[in-house]
Amino acid sequence: MVCILLGTGFEEAEALVPADLLRRAKIPVCLAGVAGLTVTGAHNITVTADCPLSNVNEDELELVFLPGGLGGVDTIKSSPAAMELIRRAHAKGIKLAAICAAPTILNDLGMLDGKRAVCYPSMQDQLTGALPHDGSPVVEDGTIITGEAAGSAFTFGFKLIEALRGAEAAEKVRRAVHYHG
Repeated sequence: MVCILLGTGFEEAEALVPADLLRRAKIPVCLAGVAGLTVTGAHNITVTADCPLSNVNEDELELVFLPGGLGGVDTIKSSPAAMELIRRAHAKGIKLAAICAAPTILNDLGMLDGKRAVCYPSMQDQLTGALPHDGSPVVEDGTIITGEAAGSAFTFGFKLIEALRGAEAAEKVRRAVHYHG
């Protein structure tokens, strides 16, 4: 299962486009509300999470995904439960994915030290432990996948599918949605 952490102020495209693509690939996805079931994004789109963070079954996790949006990132950083989930997942070798501002969370936890990574271009200097990979929309290094910004949401989603189910599964969804980017 992919757990997508939704905090108030999350970037809607960065969370929902990959969630949609993952579900099209028949990969179980749980939109987990960090502070409740009703979560409003950065552009005032309100979604109902599948479950509160406290109900996430860690035994089923294949990947923990952190969307960007400064408010959403701040919500995750201020949640001891969310930060602990990320730490435990990393310690167990579960894949982590973060896009836009969210790779700064992984950086702050020391998880990007010596890893190739990308984030929102104006925040690249905050990835102090990472090996910057400017100009790439998505970077995978070991168990960590990072993405640049909302404009990378489709490419990021396809990379998540590929990392979990292989290139053929990602290509199948890419063709089904007629993605030409």
